[in-house]
Formats: sequence, C-alpha cells, structure tokens
Amino acid sequence: MAETNEVHLAYAGAFDDPVFQSQSVFRALMDGMARPGTIVSIDTAAVPPGPMGRSSGAIALTLCDNDTPVWLTQALAQSPVRTWLAFHTGAPVTVVKPEARFAFVEAGALVPGFNQFALGTQEYPDRSTTIIIEIAALSGGIEMIASGPGIKDETVIAPLGLPDIFLTLWNENRAVFPRGVDLVLVAGGAALCLPRTVKLRRREG
Repeated sequence: MAETNEVHLAYAGAFDDPVFQSQSVFRALMDGMARPGTIVSIDTAAVPPGPMGRSSGAIALTLCDNDTPVWLTQALAQSPVRTWLAFHTGAPVTVVKPEARFAFVEAGALVPGFNQFALGTQEYPDRSTTIIIEIAALSGGIEMIASGPGIKDETVIAPLGLPDIFLTLWNENRAVFPRGVDLVLVAGGAALCLPRTVKLRRREG
C-alpha cells in the first residue's frame, strides 16, 4: 500500500493548466530577479511530494526540462521528488554539483557552499547554477541591507532560516562577479530573488 501511495505521489501533483501557470511563475521570477529584494507571489497549485515545498515544485515545473540537470539534497533525492521531476519535466538529476543548472534545498536542510556549484565563466557567466532554497519565512530574520542593479538606493531584507554563515557565503559569491550563483529564497507561496549582482551587508543598530 505504501509503495502504491509513493507511485501516486511521483506522478500526480503537476499544474492543472501548465501553460498559464508556468507563465505566471516565470513572470514572477523574472520580476523578482529584475527587482531584487522584492517579495513576489508564486502560484502554488503544484503539489510535489515531500519534502519539497509547493513553491519549489512550481519553480521546478516552470524552469526545468531535459536540458537542465538538477541537483537535489540527499533527502530530496531519496524521496519520490526525483521521479516526480523526471516524469513532469524530464530533467536529469545529477550528483555532481557543477553540472547542475538548478539546485533545490528543502527547508531545514544544510545549505552547501555556493562555490561548489557551477559559477559560469568570464565569457559565459550565465552558465551557472540557480539555487532554490526553502526557508522558514521571507521576513522576521536578521536584517540585511541590499543594494545594486534593480534596487533604488537600498532596501532591507530579513529572510528567516538561512545559515549563520550566509553573508560569508554570499560575499564569497560576490567576489567572483560576473561569475557566481543566483539564489531564489522561497517560503509559503512567495519568493525573494537574489541575483549575484546584489550586495548585502548586515544592518547595524
């Protein structure tokens, strides 16, 4: 019975209207990348198997295909998520981080060092990994000041659930610009995009 349920989880839960819903998610992500620090709504009609959250599932259905190798945390890779992604997107799963175009980290999982993934090259900086990280909330955490392209002056973000060394990881990522990874932080039915162009510092006082 458990095996039957697992098979059901692996093949159900995609978009009801794939074209419309994927376009909606894509527009939200593009808006979020163009205006870093802005919280955007994600269509959560997708129901991926646990431990992947709905927003991450919607992003996977929108961005992944058979030309985009995906890296998953151990918990995700050992769950029906692996089969769900393969069935609905055709995306191959890789255990080699630099091969991944997209990487998914579920809530509460260890966030790998960003430099373990593809950082692109000086000539082709877009050949890098985009990492989708599920966190507890997009507000209520340690306040950071964000600046850079797409941000008027400065904006304050406070994602809750990132590792303590997040700013160190991000500053190391920024140091190799124009190379580097891009991040999409997700919680509930929303996302906050952090392209590599963003400068972050802890808000003092």
